[in-house]
Amino acid sequence: MYSVEFDTNIIKGVEPIDIDLLNPHEKIIKKKKTRLTKFIKSFDEYYIISSILCCHKTHVIIDGHHRYFALKELGFKKVPVTKIDYSSDLISTGVGGNGIPKDEIISKGVSNELFEPKSTQHLIYCSRSKAWHPIILLSTMFKIDTKN
Repeated sequence: MYSVEFDTNIIKGVEPIDIDLLNPHEKIIKKKKTRLTKFIKSFDEYYIISSILCCHKTHVIIDGHHRYFALKELGFKKVPVTKIDYSSDLISTGVGGNGIPKDEIISKGVSNELFEPKSTQHLIYCSRSKAWHPIILLSTMFKIDTKN
């Protein structure tokens, strides 16, 4: 169940995938990643984490850069991912469509030329509220083993 109503065809898969298949498009705030890494390491057995959202065709990360880099630093080989149809008109890159164009975001991700931290914003359209909401609401919760 999701807290927003949306076309469920946007979700193309929810699964752990090889971390090396993912392509970030933004740099991160190192302090934020360091805090998240320490926080995850502080759990003795497992941690519950939101899945990383990525384009199902290119594996470019749409949401979850800090989670990605923290899990990579911790040595995770597989990470929880929700693959989405990034081409959907129900996904926006800014309020009123005023964000960076999706094709530019994909280009950055596949070329490893990263935008500055927090340069992009992604939103999902909720058919119930008729409003745009943060795309992280499409994430799924996963249990990850912290005994690595």
